[in-house]
Amino acid sequence: MGSATLLLALSFLSVLITAPRAQASFKCSSGPTCNALVGYVSPNTTTLSAIQTLFGVKNFRTLLGANSLPASTPTNQSVAAKDKIVIPFRCRCSNGTGISNHRPVYTVQKDDGLYHIAAEVFAGLVTYQEIQAVNNISDANLIEVGQELWIPLPCSCDEVNESKVVHYGHVVESGSSVAEIAEKYGTTEETLLELNNITDPKNLKAGDVLDVPLKACTSVVKNTSLDYPLLLSNGTYAYTANNCVKCQCYSANNWTLQCEQSGLNITNGTCPSMECGSSGLSIGNSTSTTCNRTTCAYAGYTNQTIFTSLVESTCSSTNNAPSYASKITLPSWRWNFVFIVSQLVMLYLHHSQEPRFQHFNKSFRCHCQREEYIIS
Repeated sequence: MGSATLLLALSFLSVLITAPRAQASFKCSSGPTCNALVGYVSPNTTTLSAIQTLFGVKNFRTLLGANSLPASTPTNQSVAAKDKIVIPFRCRCSNGTGISNHRPVYTVQKDDGLYHIAAEVFAGLVTYQEIQAVNNISDANLIEVGQELWIPLPCSCDEVNESKVVHYGHVVESGSSVAEIAEKYGTTEETLLELNNITDPKNLKAGDVLDVPLKACTSVVKNTSLDYPLLLSNGTYAYTANNCVKCQCYSANNWTLQCEQSGLNITNGTCPSMECGSSGLSIGNSTSTTCNRTTCAYAGYTNQTIFTSLVESTCSSTNNAPSYASKITLPSWRWNFVFIVSQLVMLYLHHSQEPRFQHFNKSFRCHCQREEYIIS
């Protein structure tokens, strides 16, 4: 009996020693925190509620929004084995690396081991060494039933190619390639290789966790808002401002965040005002004209206030289809300044025919174009 126990222990140790590392650390120098995603492939048939509990997702609607599921989806919705569910969580940067901000927390069950928890319970999103390190466990074989373990999911808050993105932890499937993953998630092979410090795409292995940057919708959310940066990827939605506001991202809307009043019953009373000053518009409302419309946009919140901003949209015709470009309304004095300058230029053009003026005129017009781009 003693020999059998010894052999079992040695076998387990051998698994720990030889188990391949499933992920590289995600680089993260921005901060302090942001929203991130990972793709969880359930090893067994389960429910959305069980997955919510496993990953410590506070709000069930947050899980639904990250997976583009209808808000009416029940908590006991079945999830088949090997189905992928996107997990939303809060990321924090520390020492150049991003990990989940002290969530999820897993309670050790009977017969659990760190390798089992990492590779099977959390489907290879972390390694047993990472769980051991963040929980200051000196011996990976000595964990106790009931012990609570912080599971450090990989993440990042950094911009990619000077653009804000939602970082998504993707577990590489057998037979897939860097090029296929890049095409599926709307990025480039070069970006994935650089972001994940991969020198040769042939070195990609099944079970690796790749940092995949998902393009996010732009918004006018203030950097002082409690939900800043509010980053959503294509096809997803989220409730914010204490559930008073629902925002969603669709590429069809020119990659601009669309927000509206949520219409949910608020447990802590009523929502603050969501009007844009004296415009008569509330968050999500626009003037009726198709082109040159003005929209009341969501700009963030504090515990007592919801910020709004009037945004102008203009459309230009391409193949007879309108496309919209938004900009924040400028103060009136700037438009007056631009008008006065343009009138002076026209007057000068009218009274001067010297060849040397042509060069000056060209330079001045270029300057005006740059200035207009900057202030818009």
